[in-house]
Amino acid sequence: MGKIIAIANQKGGVGKTTTSVNLSACLAEAGKKVLMVDLDPQGNTTSGLGRTVNSRNSIYDAMLGGAPVKNCVQDTAIKKLKLIGSDIRLAGAEVELVSVNEREFYLKKLLGAVRDEFDFILVDCPPSLSLLTINALAAADTILIPIQCEYYALEGVTSLMNTVNRVKRTINPRLEIEGILLTMLDGRTNLGLQVVDQVKKHFKKAVFATTIPRNVRLGEAPSHGQPINLYDPRSSGAMAYEALAKEVIKRNKGK
Repeated sequence: MGKIIAIANQKGGVGKTTTSVNLSACLAEAGKKVLMVDLDPQGNTTSGLGRTVNSRNSIYDAMLGGAPVKNCVQDTAIKKLKLIGSDIRLAGAEVELVSVNEREFYLKKLLGAVRDEFDFILVDCPPSLSLLTINALAAADTILIPIQCEYYALEGVTSLMNTVNRVKRTINPRLEIEGILLTMLDGRTNLGLQVVDQVKKHFKKAVFATTIPRNVRLGEAPSHGQPINLYDPRSSGAMAYEALAKEVIKRNKGK
């Protein structure tokens, strides 16, 4: 049975989608069968993997359009990485779900149909504590939280952790923290290193040993519709996400 990891932070611009694209790709390159689910209406994970969706094969169609979820799974340029993509229509899903019974469990029910086919299922959440994010947390075994190495690094994480604890109490008692990922680190600045120390003191062993550096190639890769390990496998960004994938695999060994 595949492990479901929600990648979430209510704060935008922290490297959430970059992590979704590149961690999923590096896990697949490491030999794991991976499904990437784009649950963000912006669809950046979908385009970052070089794919598009139509009116029959997006996560919106699987959740609300009556399309079988297996029909919405696409191939990507990496053999063992599959994708359920997204587009702007997903923004309307919250309105459509608001009066539906058990609306928090739509994604969980969908993924139950394909879960056994994968080692990991990653879910890229929108940058808000929305009903879509709640669906991801209800479906997930764990949550991976990217935090940018900047002065306001911990801002908003308290609210996210409160939401996680509320979901554990009311919807998904098995939800745990997969890890805290420090992103956009500029090791030349004292501030970046201070933020690393601050986050490690606050979250202790939950913090991944791997940090993601600021890297121009990471920023360029999405415009080419490629994950970093295809676009520039020798870049510092590619090496960092490969190290993160190994760390995730190690943390889940035997589970």
